[in-house]
Amino acid sequence: MQVISSLQALPAGSAQDLVVVGAGGAGMAAALFAALDGRKVLLVERTGHVGGTTALSAGTTWVPGTHHAAQVNPSDTLADAARYLTNAIGDRTPAALRQAFLDHGAEAVRCLETRTEVKFRPYPKHPDYISDLGGSTLAGRALEPLPFDGRLLGDLFKLVRPPIPEFTVLGGMMVDRTDINHLLALGKSFASFRHALKIIVRHGMDRLSYPRGTRLVMGNALVARLLYSLSKQSGVTLLLNTAVASFERGDEGVTGLTLQAGADRRTVAAKGGVVLASGGFNRHAELRARMLPGADMGWCPAAPGHTGTAHAPAQAVGAAYGQGALSNAFWAPVSLRPRADGSTAVFPHFVMDRAKPGMLTVNQAGQRFVNESTSYHLFGLAMQAANQVSPSIPAYLVCDATALNRYGIGMVRPGASAKDLAPFLADGYLIQGATLDELAQALGIDAVGLKASVDEINRCAASGVDPRFHRGETAYQQNIGDATAGTKNPNIGPLTTAPYYAVKLYPGDIGAATGFAADGDARVLDVTGQPIDGLYAVGNDMHSIMGGVYTAPGITIGPGLVFASLAARHAGTRLTGKP
Repeated sequence: MQVISSLQALPAGSAQDLVVVGAGGAGMAAALFAALDGRKVLLVERTGHVGGTTALSAGTTWVPGTHHAAQVNPSDTLADAARYLTNAIGDRTPAALRQAFLDHGAEAVRCLETRTEVKFRPYPKHPDYISDLGGSTLAGRALEPLPFDGRLLGDLFKLVRPPIPEFTVLGGMMVDRTDINHLLALGKSFASFRHALKIIVRHGMDRLSYPRGTRLVMGNALVARLLYSLSKQSGVTLLLNTAVASFERGDEGVTGLTLQAGADRRTVAAKGGVVLASGGFNRHAELRARMLPGADMGWCPAAPGHTGTAHAPAQAVGAAYGQGALSNAFWAPVSLRPRADGSTAVFPHFVMDRAKPGMLTVNQAGQRFVNESTSYHLFGLAMQAANQVSPSIPAYLVCDATALNRYGIGMVRPGASAKDLAPFLADGYLIQGATLDELAQALGIDAVGLKASVDEINRCAASGVDPRFHRGETAYQQNIGDATAGTKNPNIGPLTTAPYYAVKLYPGDIGAATGFAADGDARVLDVTGQPIDGLYAVGNDMHSIMGGVYTAPGITIGPGLVFASLAARHAGTRLTGKP
């Protein structure tokens, strides 16, 4: 693989078999699949890093029916997966499109694992998010990338987008769910002590030579594995710091594009076509105002590259957005904290705090309005819906001292000492009250409402039942609770130990659900529903096959990889004339 950091270094009149716009997870996969078939590929990235939002994510990849599934759930079938998707999504997306994903998912994963350095493992228990629906499973469909040694990348290591700093420990050490469990059990288990010591010593050695840890996990591991695999392909050119100015469309469809970096422009022929994988519209001010009204861009925790700048050129050649999604984006509650460099940390509250015993969420009237243990997507939607009735943005995640010590809250780690808490209290990220009245006053919310909500959750803890919001009633919710807490319900515990704490929550969009309509080969459709030859969309540029419903962990990355394989394959048929 050749890496070019400037458009000026790309020869004028360059011709490629395939051009991929966007070097996030889906775009890198499309380039890799095409390169495996011997194609000459130009991978264009508008930033100086690869990986996009995939690099910041957990890297979970939802693909039913792979060879990994049999290890943890041998009874699962593609028919069950299709039934689950139908129950969850209905007619928001074409069933045929979802079936194309299911039919080709196992093949795509096996190709990556047998021919490249991309490797996955199934997690023993990783439920579908709407686990009370028929066809759902508790494990087998969600895969996670194996950790990767970033030192193997050499100079390419610096191209991998670093993770969100607040998701690391000890100054840049990445940890996944397995590592976190071992770190929390450090003093209770020799196996955990040994695991923790190994990764900590490794990190200490890394910091002698690298600006951050080189033991990569989660999304960073997936991106690094894709990049390492691409580096072994001689026919691939990675062009950084470059955007799309226009697409060329003639009688044979899209045959090329014009690239731009500052005042420089180059036109590139794409004999097999162009794959659009730029990450979605989320940071495009005009599209955001239209599709995500009321959601501040500052609440978005995703990567900076998904500006939607390639969308207008795509629309100019006929591309049309998909319709009918439950929401135009996928959501998670986030908290905000200023960093020392003047930037703002945007921290998604996925699973580590809000679903645990001793936690509850209230609006500005101090009232509960959501099942705190529901999926992060439904939580974000609930915040926006509740805000139409009573001010709920920001909302407040509240806990007592026991829960704070056991689970942490947001960017505050579990077991934090008074010294550790001091900077969070000083900058207002963490709000503390010796009593609930004092906490309500500090938050500026109704004290009567807050105390009534705490009384309600305490009664729920005593009975194990949440009659209003049904917290902790599904396998998914129970899985992200704490079965070791000794409570009747793993998601509900009392708030009785002063002082009390809270952080402010906002609905943060974590990725686009609405993108360009496409067919089963990932070909972009026009307003009449006809495919535009030579133009493909994958990742968050493709209208989600989930129809804005967050059905399971990894439902952006999984389809992104699978449709990347289908786009590369179909583009190959345009070159050879053979199906």
